[in-house]
Amino acid sequence: MSQEHHFETKAIRTQNANSLFREHSTPIYMTSSFTFEDAEHARSLFADEQEGNIYTRFSNPNTSEFIEKLCLLEGTEDGIATSSGMSAMFSSIAALLEHGDHILASRSVFGSTHQLLTQVFPKWGIQHTYVDIDKPEDWEAAIQDNTKMIFVETPSNPGLDLIDLSWLGILAKKHQLILNVDNCFATPYLQQPARFGAHIVTHSATKFIDGQGRTIAGAILGEQSLMEKIRFFARHTGPSLSPFNAWVLSKSLETLQVRMDRHCDSAFQLAQHLEGHEELDFVKYPFLPSHPAYDLAKRQMKAGGALITFSVKGGLERGRAFLNHLKLLSLTANLGDTRTTVTHPASTTHSKLSDAERAEVGILPGLVRVSVGLEHIEDILKDIENALEATKKHVTIPASQ
Repeated sequence: MSQEHHFETKAIRTQNANSLFREHSTPIYMTSSFTFEDAEHARSLFADEQEGNIYTRFSNPNTSEFIEKLCLLEGTEDGIATSSGMSAMFSSIAALLEHGDHILASRSVFGSTHQLLTQVFPKWGIQHTYVDIDKPEDWEAAIQDNTKMIFVETPSNPGLDLIDLSWLGILAKKHQLILNVDNCFATPYLQQPARFGAHIVTHSATKFIDGQGRTIAGAILGEQSLMEKIRFFARHTGPSLSPFNAWVLSKSLETLQVRMDRHCDSAFQLAQHLEGHEELDFVKYPFLPSHPAYDLAKRQMKAGGALITFSVKGGLERGRAFLNHLKLLSLTANLGDTRTTVTHPASTTHSKLSDAERAEVGILPGLVRVSVGLEHIEDILKDIENALEATKKHVTIPASQ
């Protein structure tokens, strides 16, 4: 498939070419291994002298099709599929860094990524430094002699903070650092980090790439020289993706554009409706002019995404009560579903962080994260408004009033 084709065409028309029965839709290759034509064929495959499938832990026609699509959509040279988003994050770092190396990371990262950086990698002698995503002047000063990688999420989870990828790409090139970008929230439809100088792009394909809450999967995409190291690491540590899940995800990519258009449109309407609401301290959405990085979002992203955050007045108690009064929307830590999902990060996804750590990345006690689904926007609005109305009693009114 040519890079000249449009996004949705590449997502739909890229298909495995190994058809035996002229099927219009790629079949599922549920096999653990593949046969060889003869002994020489087996030898040449294991010697990497020709391409071909050996064992599904290494490759499979379904995972190959899924990754080929993602590489086309992200504009990267190579990629691998993994069993989960976190296995992708872990492998993209562990395969490329060694004992004594240092990672420069944005302070606003997913809770499990934080645990990798603070609890797992230090056991191997890999250290990190956090830098505020909105303080570019601090990034270069934080680079050390042993810094090898920059890792960022943009937009971040759950604060929806943004960082200038073009500027970051220049910084990484200047200091010969690997730029690793978690592109889960934006998806390749809204943003392609490789265009701005990212060497590695990681995804939790569990989210919008699947889009219907059915699978667990991840992907690592990037420059071929780096992907060779990552593929070797993954091949021998085993975070492989099931052929069935790869087949599901490849089909899901065919509807990514139309789903994201609807997600983004509804999220923007919800953000506009809630901004200035008397029961909220604030609303944050990249395409609201009130977002601190609004101008950057308009330059860097095609649309504002499906995620919005807001802080309910009344803090932790009301934040949890608000969730309990929702009747339509789903209470779940997942996101990127056809169903609108709502979570309270302070007591769930980021509960392992200290109060101070949460405060540093803007996770206030009353913060609520909404992943806007594909339901009718009026039904989403009504459920949120009803929950806000039902929990007014949790707002403490000063005695002087």
